Amino acid sequence: MKRDEMADLTAFVVVAEERSFTKGAAKLGMSQSSLSQIVRRVESRLGLRLLTRTTRSVAPTEAGERLLRTLVPALEELDASLAALGSLRERPAGTVRITSVEHAAKTVIWPKLVQLLPGFPEIAVEISLDYGLVDIVAERFDAGVRLGEQVDKDMIAVRIAPDMPIAVVGSPSYFERQAPPKTPQNLVDHACLNLRLRTSGGLYPWAFEKRGREVNVHVRGPLVFNTIDLIKDASLAGFGLAYLPRDQVREHIDRGRLISVLEDWCPKLSGYHLYYPNRKPPAAFALVVEALRYKG
Repeated sequence: MKRDEMADLTAFVVVAEERSFTKGAAKLGMSQSSLSQIVRRVESRLGLRLLTRTTRSVAPTEAGERLLRTLVPALEELDASLAALGSLRERPAGTVRITSVEHAAKTVIWPKLVQLLPGFPEIAVEISLDYGLVDIVAERFDAGVRLGEQVDKDMIAVRIAPDMPIAVVGSPSYFERQAPPKTPQNLVDHACLNLRLRTSGGLYPWAFEKRGREVNVHVRGPLVFNTIDLIKDASLAGFGLAYLPRDQVREHIDRGRLISVLEDWCPKLSGYHLYYPNRKPPAAFALVVEALRYKG
């Protein structure tokens, strides 16, 4: 198709949608007589009457309706393609709001943002820390970060970290008072440091696995926090056992400040995933997602 023929068809669509040569001419920035000539040229080329004209109105004929059903989607697709190309000229900008657990924010999100953001000063990121499961749509977050098994199936999920080993630890002073547990069931006799989930109000259960056998234990103890940093500090001070990501306590284990127990029962959790609704993301958000994506 020649370029002038495409322009003529576009003019026909405008008149047919506006149901008026006057409004169509104003929208296209041309005279009514010129627009009328263009439509007659299209009709002559096709050998079909496309518009029914009266002194009061303009309406598509049956042939005109069929042509509209073909042209309108094609023109909309062309507009979308041109808009996508235009976005390449624009630097990503805007605010990206993420709800995340503290550990993921410190060990995954922040290290990646440190590398990304200096090159994109128009992007702002807001991180809200919460161990509960947040309705990201209702709370107006662009995305959430949680363990893989916590992500709803109707969300797009992007892995941003490898599977996460867990450790149960206590201080040497604590084990001077209590014998180390041999099985997860023994934890009911121990002082355990709990994590409170804000949204559900419940305490985070300690999950264990050995040779395909899974055990969840609801532990009790003298202290409850909503941050793992304080749980770690309380365990170092001898107040009880902590169930924490191993990378958060590895140095303390190596230096003898904490003792790891139940190692043959401690699982690897599924790793952090960034999740968001199934919709076309803005450029700034897409850039953040790609920066956080786990490359293995």
